[in-house]
Amino acid sequence: MSPISTSVFELFKIGPGPSSSHTIGPMLAAHDFLEDARSLPPDLLARVASLEVRLYGSLAATGRGHGTVRAVLAGLLGHRPETCPPDILDAMSRFDSGAVSLDGRQIVISEDTVVFDYLTVPDHHPNTIRLRLKDDSGAVLHEREAYSVGGGFIEWQGQAPPERPEVPHHYSNMTELLEIIAKTGLSLPEVLMANEMALTGLSRQDIAGKLEHVMRVMEDAVERGLEEEGPLPGPLGLHRKAKALFERYRQDPQMQDRPILALCACAFAASEENAAGHTIVTAPTAGGSGVLPAVLYVTKNLRPTAGVFRKDLREALLAAAVVGMLAKHNASVSGAEVGCQGEVGVASAMAAAFLGQVYGNPAHVIENAAETALEHHLGLTCDPVQGYVQIPCIERNAMGAVKAFAAYQIAAAEVPGHHMVGLDQAIKAMAETGRDMCAKYKETAQGGLAASVRC
Repeated sequence: MSPISTSVFELFKIGPGPSSSHTIGPMLAAHDFLEDARSLPPDLLARVASLEVRLYGSLAATGRGHGTVRAVLAGLLGHRPETCPPDILDAMSRFDSGAVSLDGRQIVISEDTVVFDYLTVPDHHPNTIRLRLKDDSGAVLHEREAYSVGGGFIEWQGQAPPERPEVPHHYSNMTELLEIIAKTGLSLPEVLMANEMALTGLSRQDIAGKLEHVMRVMEDAVERGLEEEGPLPGPLGLHRKAKALFERYRQDPQMQDRPILALCACAFAASEENAAGHTIVTAPTAGGSGVLPAVLYVTKNLRPTAGVFRKDLREALLAAAVVGMLAKHNASVSGAEVGCQGEVGVASAMAAAFLGQVYGNPAHVIENAAETALEHHLGLTCDPVQGYVQIPCIERNAMGAVKAFAAYQIAAAEVPGHHMVGLDQAIKAMAETGRDMCAKYKETAQGGLAASVRC
């Protein structure tokens, strides 16, 4: 298998929720399609009368609840996920119609620009989006097909992946990574840092600065969510709970389960911000974006430990990233492909690895913590009620954070040689389970809680 050549900052994307595959990916596809279209021959552009964006598979099934229409329109209007306003989807909810410029001509766009194709079964990926330029008769002048493969990553039909710089350390799974660590004497973060410098061309200091920014955005999502209350957008009428949970945490300093309540409050906070369509960090996806920020926030701000410094937090973020990259490389982090085991399950494994690294454990403990967290999410379905990333998604993030904490405690206390299951085996099991899982339990809002809960 080819070695991992994903940048940490491709995994940790900054953008609007509530779904990296349904908002961040489609926004990026729409933006890039229009940018590419502007380089088409002028005589072809002169004939363009309309734009059409067709959604297939999971994008069609849950696109309205996941904010896909608003994300696509924002992308067509020139917004990119990493630079768009934090409340861009709120603003787009008031969007009636607008225009995009193509070779000096104004092409009108509205919600009708986005078409939901519920009948066509996509061949390549369940998150398929096709973008078209049409003439006055409706004939297609130019089209491209893209696949939103999870975590905000986009693949274009017929387009080979870009060439990647050579990295000093080649690994495609955790076993190979541990062999590199044993052979070189480097720590896990040092291996990741060396590869990241090669991939991005950035200095160690620049990468540290970008990691700080990622952590700051994660913390901002938690802090905003802890202050907000009231119902979330959409027809479910689901009320935010983070503020009430956090107030309960602050009221009783003698409560024995305070760390658990703190994790839950912070995970609710970031997940509720994601559900509102506000800015989050994909970790590994938007649907799982409450888990790692909760663990980070509690570790840094609510249960600070002597001897844990900013450098330790940055290195722990690298340890979390490698788990997400391994899962994406060898299975998937897309709920439409493998269910929520690939979103909240992987997020929990990443958070467990974060804890293992931040408290100075060796690589095998970090692996064992991540494996334990992932193992106990295997088979988890993706069944959003009415297609909104609210029920059961928000509470699942809280449970993922709690499981990460428990997984780390187990891994740190057990005799390492007694740990029987490797992370590679758990990721393989996740991939096989995802392949066997019925489609109605994979982000289509057709099975599980989505079918049994009526709001």
